[in-house]
Parts: sequence; structure tokens; C-alpha cells
Amino acid sequence: MNVFVTGGAGYIGSVCVEELLNAGHAVTVFDNLSEGHRSAVDPRAAFVPGDLRERAAVLRAVQETKAEAIIHFAAFALVGESMTNPTKYFRNNVANGLNLLEAAAEAGVRKFVFSSTCATYGPPDRVPMTEDLPQRPINPYGESKLMFEKMLQWFQQIHGLDFVAFRYFNAAGASERFGEHHRIETHLIPNVLKVALGQAPQCEIYGTDYPTPDGTCIRDYIHIADLAQAHILALQPDKKGFFNLGNGEGYSVREVIRMCEKVSGKRITAIEKPRRPGDPPRLVAAADRAFNELGWRPRYPKLEDIVTTAYRWHVKHPNGYPD
Repeated sequence: MNVFVTGGAGYIGSVCVEELLNAGHAVTVFDNLSEGHRSAVDPRAAFVPGDLRERAAVLRAVQETKAEAIIHFAAFALVGESMTNPTKYFRNNVANGLNLLEAAAEAGVRKFVFSSTCATYGPPDRVPMTEDLPQRPINPYGESKLMFEKMLQWFQQIHGLDFVAFRYFNAAGASERFGEHHRIETHLIPNVLKVALGQAPQCEIYGTDYPTPDGTCIRDYIHIADLAQAHILALQPDKKGFFNLGNGEGYSVREVIRMCEKVSGKRITAIEKPRRPGDPPRLVAAADRAFNELGWRPRYPKLEDIVTTAYRWHVKHPNGYPD
């Protein structure tokens, strides 16, 4: 299948492109490299530099590559930034994304796979979190993703554009070749590993008085390669709808730090700080729908495996990607 991947130079996109190619698909990466890295694009893929703001360029790229499916990763994803600059998030994640949806409809693309987020739920009514929970995002990032989910439903109804939308929990880990290098790093595991690698004096724990066994937040971590496999399964013509992607197991901040110490063999200094506004005590996925309807099973469900792959990649790439 010819698969058009936006944001394929980013963290999740790069590994998904790698896995798509390994599975025998032809892949075109469309990316403006504002967040991604040119050297994170698998050399077996075609690369088209471009920006979703440019509607004509998007349509031309989709048509010229004869895309049969689109996987859409290109979005801004910093929750804190979205609270200070909501315009950036609504313009890119919603308005620019609409250009891609229009191009898909005009070019006759039949399948659209969207990288959504558990942030569309907001603080959950119950945990583990199922897809039928109310969606009440508490930041513009989550709101922008929810708005795109709604647009997908209308484009399916009106234009026949079938879609799968994945609500991710915490992506982590690395493949042998591709890993996590954000210009602004907010994710826990890479920030903790920076201490083990001697790149930071300490990591931070935000809140130690949550109603959890050790007082710190609990999150569901999912290996990046497992995310990629779910996207490949979603390309099947009979797969449609919304799916949570997570392991169904939660780990606290302190547990993650201890695992990073175990994997690296290094002592990691952690500084306790006050809670951050809006952080729920526990976010854990119920991914039964993905298990039952997609036939998806995580290959790396253990936190130790996830952290080990991340650590190995960072040791080999201490400064991330060269560009």
C-alpha cells in the first residue's frame, strides 16, 4: 500500500515509518522539520519537505504519491505551551489538519489514521479508561485533538473517508535506529535518563501527595514499536473507529526513576516539587477494543524493556540526531 505519513520525521512517526517499510508498504514522509529531524527519516522512504499550511502543496503531494492511506502525526503536543499559546495549537492541529483532510477527500484516499491522545478525555471518571468515557479536555492541546476527531467523523459521513483514531497514552522507548529527540523535552523517561547520562544534575517529581501508593502520579507507558504496529493493523479496510493504545498497567514517577536507575546502573537524583495544575493522579488505558477488534498485542509491555530500549538509544546518540 502507498502510505502518506505526515510528521514522519518526528519521534513516533520515524518508528512507524520504519515498521511500515519493514511490513512491505511504500511510504512517503511529508514534514516541515519544525519538530522532526531529517536524519530520523528512514532512507527507504520518500521524503517530501512541506507544510500543512500550504493547501495546494498538500493536495499535490497526496495526489502525486498516489496515496492510498494517510497516517497523520504532524501536530504540536506540548500541553503547557498550549495553555500559553492556544492559537498555535488550533491553527496547526485543527486548521492545518483540515487542509490534509480536504486533500484526502479530493484525492480519493480511502483510509485515514489519526494520532490522537488520551488528553481528549480530561480527568477521567474512572480508571482504567475506556473509549466511551466523556471527553472533557482541560487544555487547548486536548481540545484541538478532539476537534479533529469530530472533523474525521463528518468527513467519513460526507466523503466516505474511513478512519481510525488512536488515543495514545505515554509513548516511550526506541527502536535500534530511531528514538526520542525533542527540541523541548517534557517526557519523563528521557528527562530521567539525562541524569543517568550525565546531561542533567537532577530530575523533578511534580507532586508527592497524590492518592497513589507512593504519592506520585501513575501513568501508562507504551513502547513506540507497539504504537507503530497498531497503525499498521489500522490500515486494514475493515478497521474503523476510536481506540485507546496503552498497556493497561500504570507506573508511578518514583517507579520509573527506580527502573531508570536499574537499567543504567547509575544513581539518579530527584528533586520533589509541588503538583502541576491539571495532573490527574492516575491515567491508565483500557485497550480491550484494540485487542479484540484490531488483534493488537503489545510486544514490549514491561517497563524494564521500554526503558532499556530508550537507554540504549540515548547511549548511542547522546546528542540525539545530528541535525
